[in-house]
Amino acid sequence: MHGARAARDSYYSGRMNDSGAATLLGIDWGTSNRRAWWLSSAGAVLAEHADDQGLLAVKGGFAQSLAMLRQMGPALTARAPIVMSGMVGSASGWLEAPYADASMPLAQLTRHLVPVPAGGPQCFIVPGLCRSSADGGMDVMRGEETQLLGALTLGHGDGWYVLPGTHSKWVRLHDGRVCDLATYMTGELYALVSQHGTLASLGGPHTEGEDAPAAFEHGVAAAGRSALSNALFGCRARVVAGRMPARHASEYLSGVLIGAEWHDVARRAGGAPKRATLIGSPQLARRYASVAALFGCHIDHLDARSAQLAALGVLRAAL
Repeated sequence: MHGARAARDSYYSGRMNDSGAATLLGIDWGTSNRRAWWLSSAGAVLAEHADDQGLLAVKGGFAQSLAMLRQMGPALTARAPIVMSGMVGSASGWLEAPYADASMPLAQLTRHLVPVPAGGPQCFIVPGLCRSSADGGMDVMRGEETQLLGALTLGHGDGWYVLPGTHSKWVRLHDGRVCDLATYMTGELYALVSQHGTLASLGGPHTEGEDAPAAFEHGVAAAGRSALSNALFGCRARVVAGRMPARHASEYLSGVLIGAEWHDVARRAGGAPKRATLIGSPQLARRYASVAALFGCHIDHLDARSAQLAALGVLRAAL
């Protein structure tokens, strides 16, 4: 665990906008990373901080880690709540926050906050959501529900949302409720197959050369022709047969995995969505938008930070 001084020097990425005490500390606490915001009574960001002290790094020392984190920003007022979301509320996190039923309006998340006594009298965890379908399917989310609440608060409304990442989420909202949810292990699979096994042995770094976009599009198309495992092997087949340079394998692989998401969502929805809101980084937004264009879909980009801050405003008002 880094000391307070080292954490400030190594990981502080925010800014101080006000010398007053904060009335809320909001934390997005994931498996590998953590991000925190100190908000004023008017909702302004007084300071923010990002580090690598996710649940894997803190190794169960959540209370001590939170105490150190509080030193990274301004003091909190006496009754300022601390609101945490993400994997901190999982079974392997600080305190398990039971999944709420996804059919519940997202606006009602404020009624299901789980107190964390060890974090202080005003410390809470936002529960994740669980959705089961009539055909026996089941899916869950932790952390994304908070960003979706923020998206609704910012006026994005019903429709399809995609939250790409290690485990990409596709969500359809209706009347402010989650009526469809699908998780794809896109980022995790990309890391696994590009670092281990026969595809990793192809070699060649990630390339943005003039032919790389074509390799990416070929991968997207391949994902729609066959099962994922067959489409993945097609990456190796193209290289060893001399149809694609090894340096483009990573682009083809990325296209297969992201394309698999789109083809499956199109199947679930009875056709590709005409419009979707992506909550995530600009880099991922560009990549998903390039696939969206192939499906005749328009992508609206919402920055994850903006969504998180909007949600924190709602949660603070409820407390």
